[in-house]
Amino acid sequence: MRILVVGAGAIGGYFGGRLLEKGEDVTFLVREKRKQQLDRDGLVIESVNGNMILEPKTLLTGEKAEPFDVILLSTKAYHLNGAIESIRPYIQNDTMILPLLNGIAHIDELDEAFGKDKVLGGLCFIETTLDENGKVIQTSPIHELVFGERSGQKTERILKLQDAFHGTKATFRLSDNINEEMWHKYLFITTFSGVTSLFRSPIGPIREQKYGMETIRKVINESASIMRIANAPLAPNIEDVLLNKLTEIGYQMKSSLQRDMEKRLPTEADHFFGYLLKIAEEKGIETPALNSIYANLKIYEKLNL
Repeated sequence: MRILVVGAGAIGGYFGGRLLEKGEDVTFLVREKRKQQLDRDGLVIESVNGNMILEPKTLLTGEKAEPFDVILLSTKAYHLNGAIESIRPYIQNDTMILPLLNGIAHIDELDEAFGKDKVLGGLCFIETTLDENGKVIQTSPIHELVFGERSGQKTERILKLQDAFHGTKATFRLSDNINEEMWHKYLFITTFSGVTSLFRSPIGPIREQKYGMETIRKVINESASIMRIANAPLAPNIEDVLLNKLTEIGYQMKSSLQRDMEKRLPTEADHFFGYLLKIAEEKGIETPALNSIYANLKIYEKLNL
């Protein structure tokens, strides 16, 4: 199976690297600077699950290549439009597009660009970053990629994809209900990234502080209320499940959105929070906690970008 990974950053570089390590036919669609880095140093991955130095095949945007069977899309939301245009030449009738972005808004954009039949559901759980030298640093035992047909069916193509992923030194899990899992991840990441970016703190000190913990609860409840109004397939007890998860995860854990702010990079404010606030405004739902988080991010962007 021919696999195209869009970018060779923290997420695409890691999961694409694991597939390449296994022996799958993987190509990375990269920019010129990243190509030069990979040609010089290789794809270097330092991981608690095993280090790798690989020699990847690369493709520059616009270069000619045969279409791919599956395209793994793990860009930031603010790069999505560019990524959509960059992959158009490499798509054929039966190409599968597997997005790993957090949130939900990107699904509508991909459906509109390529048709619903081409777009799978997907998400991942991993703590990873790209250092200043282009090295992928993966720092926790969890390295899980979840995928599935949005219809929930075990189609011939999804089983072929499962076979291609099988045996990789990372967890690639076929989901029977990828839509629910994507919305649950969206609720988690909205809360986690929202409070850590608002308080400029890892999760531990926030949950120790009385009003910090109260804010966590408010963000979960406000977000879940909006999602249910939008007919999201949330489990009845998901608020309690995610609150427990946020009280158990590592004291020093930060969200990727918070790390982006620390690096003075753009954020996914509109993709995560703007999407929900638009629904809330249309439905007349009060969202004071989400309003504060969104305002914080937009002020940061105005002052730093």
